[in-house]
Order: sequence, then structure tokens, then C-alpha cells
Amino acid sequence: MNWIYLIAAGLFEVVWAATMKLSHGFTKLNYTALTILGMIASFMLLAKATKTLPLSIAYPIWTGIGALGAIIVGFIFFGDKISPLTWIFIVLLLVSIIGIKLTTSN
Repeated sequence: MNWIYLIAAGLFEVVWAATMKLSHGFTKLNYTALTILGMIASFMLLAKATKTLPLSIAYPIWTGIGALGAIIVGFIFFGDKISPLTWIFIVLLLVSIIGIKLTTSN
């Protein structure tokens, strides 16, 4: 269950990052509220996950899911331009996240 909490926490990190951009510097109240709710959900789920997972595992995976998700959301929904070389490093980030999970005993 701790891994489910951690994955959900990472996904909520993507939510708050995307809604923060949509809030236009916290000037749009509805997106600002969604940003805050996403942050609260993300941190609460991360806190639940770190009750049983080591911080040295949970935190990098949480940030990695958030980073990968933000890249994908930025590319698909916000039209962010990503160079071919950057895509190589994005794949390396994904491989690193998977590697951390596969080499963890929890």
C-alpha cells in the first residue's frame, strides 16, 4: 500500500504543478485553489508513504514521478519544446526511477 501512496503523491505533484501554471501567478482563484489542494494531497500521501518506506527511496521517486509527469504535461498540454538530447535524459530519469524501485526491498 505504501507504494500506491507514493505513486499517488507523485501524481498529485503533477496536478499541482500544472494547475500552478494555469493559475497565472496565483491570479486565477480556481486554479490557485486546485494548486493548494494538490499540494496538500501530495504532501499527505508522501507523509503516509514515508511511514514505512525509507526517505532515501520515497523522496527521489516522488520527485521523479513529479518531474516526468510535469515534462509530459508540459509537452502535451502546454506545447513545451523538448530537444532530442533532453528526451535522452528524460528516458534516463525514467530508467533511474524504475531501477530504484526494482532494487528496493520494501
